Amino acid sequence: MTIVLYIIIFMYCLAIIVLIYGFTKVNTIEYTGLTPKTKFSIIVPFRNEAENLPILLASLSKLNYPMELFEVILVDDESKESFEVQDLKFKVSIIKNIRVSNSPKKDAIVTAMQIVTTDWIITTDADCVVNENWLFTLDNYIQLHDVSMIASAVTYDCGNSFLHHFQQLDLASLQGATIGSFGINKGFMCNGANFAYTKSFFKKLNGFNGNDSIASGDDVFLLQKAIAKSPEKVHYLKSQNNIVTTKTLDDWKSLFYQRVRWASKTSSYQSTFGKGLGVLVFAGNLVLIVSVGCWVLGVIPFQNIVLLFLLKFLVDTVLIYKANYFLTKTKIQYLILSNLLYPFFSVSVALYSLFGKYEWKGRKF
Repeated sequence: MTIVLYIIIFMYCLAIIVLIYGFTKVNTIEYTGLTPKTKFSIIVPFRNEAENLPILLASLSKLNYPMELFEVILVDDESKESFEVQDLKFKVSIIKNIRVSNSPKKDAIVTAMQIVTTDWIITTDADCVVNENWLFTLDNYIQLHDVSMIASAVTYDCGNSFLHHFQQLDLASLQGATIGSFGINKGFMCNGANFAYTKSFFKKLNGFNGNDSIASGDDVFLLQKAIAKSPEKVHYLKSQNNIVTTKTLDDWKSLFYQRVRWASKTSSYQSTFGKGLGVLVFAGNLVLIVSVGCWVLGVIPFQNIVLLFLLKFLVDTVLIYKANYFLTKTKIQYLILSNLLYPFFSVSVALYSLFGKYEWKGRKF
């Protein structure tokens, strides 16, 4: 029994070490001062976001980018209260979402596509804030590379509570895995809060056809289709000028449901690497829980549990540290406590995602 646990942890650690290597292989890029020329349409699906949208629009109004080169399309997904845009220097449109599938967000993007006049599209969320050089960095990268899809980083506006820092460390591990997978040419994951692609490429991929029955995954499934069809056209833009900041959740129930929504996509991945890594991560966390149970039953000694936790803790910490420093330039807090809690949280999320329902924006899926 002990040998099996050590084999699984060894395989897990090896996978994380490969991702750490991949993370270091992706170069950090900054904008190069080229004259902006790319026109963007920024699509923002929203539902009951009257509190957050003004903050997002305010950050967009501070962009270091010609206002005539971008437009914002807000897609209202049956909000309970109407939202009106104040006078802004850039074009903003508000349209109603046309629901045709089980995925409100995918429907919102497709709805917005009908009025998009630019080739380049960026999706983000209503509770986000963008860096002032967000579009400038994207534009310069596009001018210098033959690219049709660009994934970029997302981080949290983190408070001081353990819950907030737990989310930040979890997101840092996901962002680290995302960047690391691109570094070894096995990209399989991205975040729709900072995701850019051309309208022509979207059409070439037949959009969300094939996965529109799944409520989430407007980002991941599209990325995996793109990499399967034209991997050379899909890049990761690793730049601190291009990081989008989003809000943390303020209660454990909301966090649990959000992670269940994210985990529910894994079984439908087109990427074999993504599926395999998901299974390995689940197994690595499950091993720690099983080892505690075996110790309680007297099957394995306590020092074996300590060693298993320590092996996983060390490799996780390296990846999280690298990703978190890139995302926030701040020190890691609550690292040990988060690592002790995470296996139980992660395994619960994974198991619940297979059998349970979750709430999202006031709806059940």
